[in-house]
Amino acid sequence: MITRKSKREIELMHEAGKLLASCHKEIAKRIKPGITTIEIDTFVEEYLKKHDATPEQKGFHGYPYATCACINDEICHGFPRDEPLKNGDIVTIDMVVNLNGALADSAWTYRVGTVDPEVERLLNVTHESLKRSIDVALVGKRTGDIGHAIQSYVEDEGFSVVRDFTGHGIGPTIHEDPNIFHFGHPGTGVRLKEGMVLTIEPMVNMGTWHSQKDDNGWTARTIDGKWSAQFEHTIAITKDGPLILTSQD
Repeated sequence: MITRKSKREIELMHEAGKLLASCHKEIAKRIKPGITTIEIDTFVEEYLKKHDATPEQKGFHGYPYATCACINDEICHGFPRDEPLKNGDIVTIDMVVNLNGALADSAWTYRVGTVDPEVERLLNVTHESLKRSIDVALVGKRTGDIGHAIQSYVEDEGFSVVRDFTGHGIGPTIHEDPNIFHFGHPGTGVRLKEGMVLTIEPMVNMGTWHSQKDDNGWTARTIDGKWSAQFEHTIAITKDGPLILTSQD
């Protein structure tokens, strides 16, 4: 079932999104060679607690951490761990914040030190694909328009779009209808209506889009070992255009 949020509900989710964005800004200050993703995870949980919020994904279907942390060839749902990040790595930190019952979800891929030029291009293309897809998230458009905006741009740049994982509706639970595929055809899929709140979260690979899952049952990574990046925002569909609830600007 697709739910449409009231103006008040969107305002509350926006407050959660602002807190999430502020946490990402703090993470950005801490990303450097030598830090571990378990240290980042501990920081996030403590930061949210300090601001009277909780990490919604901790315990979701048994997931044990406050964040998902994916390094290099890992696509999503990676477990935080004690492995120190190295210069040239990339790491995606994904989290869902619950503030007074209102949810917001955002992932960001960070450079660790200085990355290779092609990796830099991967990050720039992934981030740009998110921006382009948000631009078409308008009342009356369809979910296929979002997917097409991502796929057409990413593939023209020589990268691939992960197809095994999607964006989604959000609030009051983490995953709601509709699914937001990051590939598709214009004019297809669910029609966007005022009050819908969605995550758009393109995952873009340097090689093939196909993924495989680790033995932990959660971590997804590329089958060819090539690297993957992700940028995600939670947005509200409004009559005045898309409202980015997790904006870091």
